Amino acid sequence: MTIPTTSFAHVRLTVTDIERSRAFYDDVLGLPVAFEVPADADAATREQLAWLYGGVIYAVGDSLLGLRPVAEDVFSADRTGLDHLSFAVGSRADLDAAAAMLDERGTAHGGVTDIGAGYILEFRDPDGIALELFAPKG
Repeated sequence: MTIPTTSFAHVRLTVTDIERSRAFYDDVLGLPVAFEVPADADAATREQLAWLYGGVIYAVGDSLLGLRPVAEDVFSADRTGLDHLSFAVGSRADLDAAAAMLDERGTAHGGVTDIGAGYILEFRDPDGIALELFAPKG
């Protein structure tokens, strides 16, 4: 028997500076916040949301993307663990617009690349975590 999974529920990335990472993800991806501890939260609310570990969780379609401020080292795709995180976009035009937006923000990227099955745009977050946007052909 195998486990009958249907999709990813969430991914949580560990980051070294939550404010810097939030600013980046808010500015670049503009995802809606699903869960965070309100700044004016009382002790009971903070305890109830302790599973956030001082981070934030964004909604990405039917899935979630979390940032957790615990990492003290530097990201490397060559270590066991995360290689990269890929987000779907609707079209090649969306990738071209994303590349222009990254250029405006001074965020380095690899340009839009045709990989046969579709197109990708690769870039990195402030901790060097490899991110990718993917658009199918057609």
